[in-house]
Amino acid sequence: MKPSLIILGLGNPGTAYAKTRHNLGFWGVDALSQVFGTGDWKEQQKFLALTQEARILTFPILLVKPLTYMNDSGEAAKKLVEFYKLQSSEQLLVIVDDIDLPLGELRFRKTGGPGTHNGLKSLVLQFGENFPRLRIGLGEKPAGADLATWVLSSPTKEETEVLRKAAQSLPDRVKSYVLEQGGSEESPAD
Repeated sequence: MKPSLIILGLGNPGTAYAKTRHNLGFWGVDALSQVFGTGDWKEQQKFLALTQEARILTFPILLVKPLTYMNDSGEAAKKLVEFYKLQSSEQLLVIVDDIDLPLGELRFRKTGGPGTHNGLKSLVLQFGENFPRLRIGLGEKPAGADLATWVLSSPTKEETEVLRKAAQSLPDRVKSYVLEQGGSEESPAD
């Protein structure tokens, strides 16, 4: 199956990272998998990623969790985009955590810089800033906390509930995005 869209969740592989703030991209892709997934997750070394075929109405989608760790996510994305001969500006959607958004807020952007996010920095190195991303807010780190330590820690029980609800709202949001991309050049409203 050649996907019409690759949805790449940013995160770190392994159980040590599974429940951390920085793995919200993986949480989001897992929520999409529950609704749209059509097969099993497969480890694909040629892509440096776990992949799962999915379908949103008639659109074939490939769900992806890079196995490269966050800082090298662009390597996996580049292998996939080149293999399937896709345009990253239109056929790649990245789901990512964002410390500059309030906890649980979702925001879509067609382009933009990476800010302090090392996963986005890796993608920008490969594709430039012209690729769509759906950001999930982590809220601000506590004053005095080290950013890397904080994003690699687990959210509180209350924060986890807010973030799970945000992830569970992604299937509707992504379905709208896919339908709008398939029918027009406009992006979905925030």
